Amino acid sequence: MKLPLIRQIQRTASVAEIEAAIKVLENISETPSLKDEEVDVIGELISNLCGALEVHQMIADGMPEKDAANTFMKKVLGSIDRVVA
Repeated sequence: MKLPLIRQIQRTASVAEIEAAIKVLENISETPSLKDEEVDVIGELISNLCGALEVHQMIADGMPEKDAANTFMKKVLGSIDRVVA
C-alpha cells in the first residue's frame, strides 16, 4: 500500500467511483489467462482502492484528512507487525 496513491484516489474519486473500480478489478482478476505478476498488480491496486474507501469513511465520520490517512497507515502497519511477530 502506498499512502500517496491512497490520498490521490481519496481526493479525486467518489466512493461510488472507487467501489466501481474495485468491482471491475475483481472481475478482471478472475481471468484464467492472467499471469501471477498481473494478479499481484491488480491485488495491489485493489488494496489501495480499499484503503482510499476507508480514509473516505474516516473523513465522513469527522476526522481531518491528514489524520485519517495517518490513522489508516498506522492501522495497516500495526496489522503487519502482528502478522510478523
